[in-house]
Amino acid sequence: MKTYSAKPSDVTRKWYVLDASEVSLGRLSTVAATLLLGKNKPQFTSHIDTGDYVIVINAKNLKVTGDKLNKKIYYKHSNYPGGLTETPLKDKLENNPESVIIHSIRGMLPVNKLRDERLKRLKVYAGSEHTHDPQKPEVISLKEGK
Repeated sequence: MKTYSAKPSDVTRKWYVLDASEVSLGRLSTVAATLLLGKNKPQFTSHIDTGDYVIVINAKNLKVTGDKLNKKIYYKHSNYPGGLTETPLKDKLENNPESVIIHSIRGMLPVNKLRDERLKRLKVYAGSEHTHDPQKPEVISLKEGK
């Protein structure tokens, strides 16, 4: 029996909708990263991009546990002396909640040539409205009870 290896022409992509207000940031990110990688498909091949499209809605209602709103810090450096900028999660969620989710999911994807293409298939919206209704996305419920 030969080992199956997917070809780019064999890949069929589906659209999924995840609600960020249902679960915490980490649980949302792991599900989204798994869908973007295509690990939920039987034809998964590590060197071929077999993942799907992921739409994340309600980013402004994101849940975090513990005291992460105040203690989790995002760092940015301008490459000039004294150019370190520190932003707590609370401020980041007020100004740009989409970037928090993108940053989290980006960190869960493998660092290789396929990462940028996978991130292009991630669509994050602050509210509950999105513009991808013609693609007929499938809603995935992430509630803890299920």
